[in-house]
This record gives sequence, structure tokens and C-alpha cells, in this order.
Amino acid sequence: MAKGLAVTMRHMLRKSETQQYPEVHPDLPARSRGVIALVEENCTVCMLCARECPDWCIYIDSHKETLPAPEGGRPRARNVLDRFAIDFSLCMYCGICIEVCPFDALFWSPEFEYAEYDIRDLLHEKDRLGEWAATVPPPPAHEVGAESPKELSAGSRPAPARRTAPPAPVKGPAEGASVAQEAAQEAAQETARDTAQETAREAARETAGEAARRPAAEPAKGPESRPRREPPRAMRDIRSIRPPGSLPRNAGSPPQKKDGPEGER
Repeated sequence: MAKGLAVTMRHMLRKSETQQYPEVHPDLPARSRGVIALVEENCTVCMLCARECPDWCIYIDSHKETLPAPEGGRPRARNVLDRFAIDFSLCMYCGICIEVCPFDALFWSPEFEYAEYDIRDLLHEKDRLGEWAATVPPPPAHEVGAESPKELSAGSRPAPARRTAPPAPVKGPAEGASVAQEAAQEAAQETARDTAQETAREAARETAGEAARRPAAEPAKGPESRPRREPPRAMRDIRSIRPPGSLPRNAGSPPQKKDGPEGER
């Protein structure tokens, strides 16, 4: 109880500091999440922001346009942005769309005075989102001693000097003759080398052809593999000559006469 009364008395005796809004605007940090601004020229309709949005509050429409082909080239197709809208009545200001944009088309603006009497008016189209781009603060300056951007360092770097071949020395008649002899010797060596390589290739082709024409070796029979047992001669004759169920006749024996009316025929 005594601690609570002490806090109350301390605040009663202290002078209150009241910001007179809207006459005095608050001093917000540069990275405040007020509203999302769009730079339409940087948008390539890659749809990453719409796919990654957890609230599905970004609506994008586009069409393809064929650019005329330059001389000696072929026509190219590009995406043209028709609609880019953000429904701030659904947005939860997570900033994922700004982080995933690979072409720096979306930015945070510290402006927060866009309240409406109708919730349907919180759907900002690309024209209004483009107006918010003018309120985006410039990026902060680099820290003292930090490295300069690679684009600036590459632009300020002097162009490398072209390498030129040194002039050929002037040769006398004796030097020219020796050079011609060396060139002829090198040409002869290259010709001999090519001939040797061609001979080796022909020999390799003949060896490969002979190996291909050789009959394949029979597989070695293991101790467990046994030759297939052929049926006896009589059984083979029955299968190949006689119909099933009839017996073969001996070549030297006369035909037997059957009893009954069938034998008399």
C-alpha cells in the first residue's frame, strides 16, 4: 500500500509531457511500419509477395506483351503489371512481402494516417500505393569506416589497359632461312605423329573386330550341374512319329492280324 501511494505521489508532483497530436506529429523512427509503398517500375510480376503473404491480402493481375525484335534478333515477351492492390484491413504488417521482393519494389513508409470510415476503402490500388513511395525516407548513411557499395567501387575503378602484342623483330636472311627449316622440321614431326596415331587406331579396330567375331566361350559347368537326361529311343519315336497311346512296330515283324471283324478287313 505504501509503495503504491509513493508511486502516485511521485507522478502527481512531476510535470506531465503531452504531445499535441495532430498539431504536433510524433517523431517516428525511419523503419516504422506504417504503410507499404510500391515502386511500379521495379515490379516484374514475379508473384513472390502474393505467394508468401500469410493473410492473402495482395492481389496482382498482369498480361504478357511482346516487344518488337531488334535488327537481327527475335521478339521478346515481358509481363506488364495491370493491378497491384493491398487490403490493409487484412494485413498484419509482418513485412514478409517486403523482405522476399527480389527487385526492391516494396518499401515501408512511416505514414500511418490513412484511417477510413468504410472498411472497403482500405483496399489500396497501385496508384495510391505509388503515392506512398514519396513518403519513404532515404536509407541511412553508412557507418564510419564501412566499405562502399560494390556498384560505386566498380564504377570508379579505372578501365584496364588493353594489351597489345609486341612488334615482331626484323629478321635477316640467315635468320629467316633457319626459321623456315625449323618450321619444315616441325611439320614433318607432326605428320609422322599423326601417321603413328592412325596406325595405332587401325590396329585397335582390327583387334576389336576379331574379338567380336570369336564365338562366345561356353559357361563352365559346376560340380552340381548335371547333363540333361534324354528319353530312350522308343519313347522318342513315339513322341515324334506315333500319336499318343500307340506302340511302335518292329521293322522285321509282319503286321499282326486282329481278331474279330476288324481283322478280316
